[in-house]
Amino acid sequence: MPVEVKGEQDVRSFVRTLVKEQGSEKAELIPILHQINHEMGYISDEAIQELSERMQIPASHIFSVATFYRMLSTEPRGRHVIQFCESAPCHVAGGRQVWQSLQKELGLTNGETSADEKWTLITTSCLGVCGIGPVVIVDHDIYGNVTPDQVPTLLKNYD
Repeated sequence: MPVEVKGEQDVRSFVRTLVKEQGSEKAELIPILHQINHEMGYISDEAIQELSERMQIPASHIFSVATFYRMLSTEPRGRHVIQFCESAPCHVAGGRQVWQSLQKELGLTNGETSADEKWTLITTSCLGVCGIGPVVIVDHDIYGNVTPDQVPTLLKNYD
């Protein structure tokens, strides 16, 4: 669950603490971004600016890294992030129908967050578990061999 970091000063202070703890070497950028994303729920502009100053890395480079990896987000996400594997093996195993069921149940399309900020629905490429496709990940929980009729029950596990 993301921590409550309010205001630009809190964000900057949080980032300064992370850089102090983990170091300002360029090799630490992805681990720091991952921790910011995990703790705050996303990587804000303020966090990018503070990282740029502390690590002496251009903000544009930090933004490029933050937007390259699907595990990171520069936009606020819901309390629960649903990742749906859109690779060919999952598609062949019935993934399209599972995707349609997820969209119908949540009232969301790819990349959207619900108005109550409970859910974010995103697609992702292969998750490496093709033998149990279609695959859905909710937060850190992996569900394999998902069928469209299982989607409502699966979602009820999350408050």
